[in-house]
Amino acid sequence: MKDEVDTGNNAAIGIVKGPGESSHEYVFVTPDRDQLVKSGEFVTYDAAVDGEIRRIFGRVGDRTPERRYPSGFLAEPAAGPGEIAELLGYDPTLGGDELDAVNVSILGYFDPIMRDFVNPRQPPRQGTSIRIAGDDELADVLSRKKPGDIGSAHVGSLLSRARNAVPLILNVREITSTHLAIIAGTGSGKSYLAGVLVEELMMPYNRAAVLIIDPHAECSSLSQVADKREFQGTTGYRPGAKVVRPENIKVRVSTLTRADLHYLLPDLTERMMHVLDSALQKLGKSWTREDLHTAVDAADRSTARVDKDDSKAQGAQDKEMSSTAAALHWRIDQVLKRSSTVFDDYQNLKPTDLFAPGQCTVLQLNEVDHREQQVVVATLLRRLFDARRKTWKDQASPDDEYYLPYPVFTLIEEAHNFAPHSGDGLASGILKQILSEGRKFGVGVGLISQRPGRLDPDVLSQCMTQFLLRIVNPLDQDTIARSVESMGRDLMKELPSLSKGQALLAGRAVNTPVLCRVRARYTDHTAEDLDAPALWVQYQKEEAENAWKSAALPATPPGPSRRGMPMK
Repeated sequence: MKDEVDTGNNAAIGIVKGPGESSHEYVFVTPDRDQLVKSGEFVTYDAAVDGEIRRIFGRVGDRTPERRYPSGFLAEPAAGPGEIAELLGYDPTLGGDELDAVNVSILGYFDPIMRDFVNPRQPPRQGTSIRIAGDDELADVLSRKKPGDIGSAHVGSLLSRARNAVPLILNVREITSTHLAIIAGTGSGKSYLAGVLVEELMMPYNRAAVLIIDPHAECSSLSQVADKREFQGTTGYRPGAKVVRPENIKVRVSTLTRADLHYLLPDLTERMMHVLDSALQKLGKSWTREDLHTAVDAADRSTARVDKDDSKAQGAQDKEMSSTAAALHWRIDQVLKRSSTVFDDYQNLKPTDLFAPGQCTVLQLNEVDHREQQVVVATLLRRLFDARRKTWKDQASPDDEYYLPYPVFTLIEEAHNFAPHSGDGLASGILKQILSEGRKFGVGVGLISQRPGRLDPDVLSQCMTQFLLRIVNPLDQDTIARSVESMGRDLMKELPSLSKGQALLAGRAVNTPVLCRVRARYTDHTAEDLDAPALWVQYQKEEAENAWKSAALPATPPGPSRRGMPMK
């Protein structure tokens, strides 16, 4: 192909016209006859920096027409403007080519020691030749890892080049220590991309300990990593896979905090909250639901203090307190016992039940009540953070349920439900703590959301690597622009035009923001929308076929009864 030849021999495709709008931009003019200068493409020029010739990289942004055919040449749809020009004696070889002025953001020269770009702090001189960057040199400078390196993740290839011509390899260490956000509109492929990332984490060169919070039971196909040969190493490594279904999710009631119970128990009055808080203070570290009932009664009696001389007021107070305790007993039974299979007096999911190096665990919450989902996630994240912190500080022994001797990574689907924009989500507080302190103790978090406008901006801003897919909603775009520091305005314009399977990768895991074509998954993708028309047609056909079969069957002749005796 023509573009492969041109990128391979590094042919000049334009000339610098002058500086751009800012100090780190320039404009070059190009006829772009082979249509190589695509949005998001990478170009280079050579310049002397500190007495040494350096290859300076830049990313293509906006383009404006510099010279075009007159509008009259476009009046005949059946003939191109070139044909009209030729009929009029207009010779393209005498300066008649179309020209575009292309704006470029300067990235700088690549420092192999720092593994990062260094901005030369000045634009190129007018007349400097601009070239399309070669595939091999881009593969070397865009990615922070090489394919197959420990801590690498091959998620796709550069969108502006042929498929797989420039592989994009992320740095898993940055993802798991400085956190990740996958943001996209509905149907843009965020779950697919998340699946690709989890596949890479399960490869022999990563062997990660991964937990996926799955509110809609759409990630169970990732358990296929245990059987696919792509994930098996040459030294006998084979990843583990575990799906924890709703009936197996258990939260020990004594791990619930005051905030958890206030959230779970509906319509608490101020008096009920006071009695409940007093009861919790009387309980130790380990207690049962019956213990909580007993503590509520004791707190109810000790709270009933009024002037002993006012017997009428005393009676009213006793009656009110009695009803308060009764109301709390009813709520505790309804929420923690009768209507839930999640809460238990003794059983609990330990961190080691969910995490192990080389294991992907999917926690399915699809049949768990929405309010209980909030408590499950908040409790799990709290205990996970405590386990890593205590283990890191040698405060947990190997026989302790809080012992977790390896880093972990948790991927949360529908993250806006657990850390909403309002900031009052039950898991918001612990999420913010993990995002700000988790890297010290080896606790990484990935957030997946289709509505960044509904996601807590403080939470989003602390995710230092971003995977952004097609986003059209202006509110969501504004949220990303405010929260994602590494995103340039030129690339923000690309978000509404991305197709399914295309993503913008930015942040700490890559050397510079890039447009990516997501690679194909090895495991099945099960998060697709239902094809309602096909299901309707199939159902109707089956109903019609069953009706035809019933009508075609002959009448059943008299025969033996079920007991084998002739029927009379």
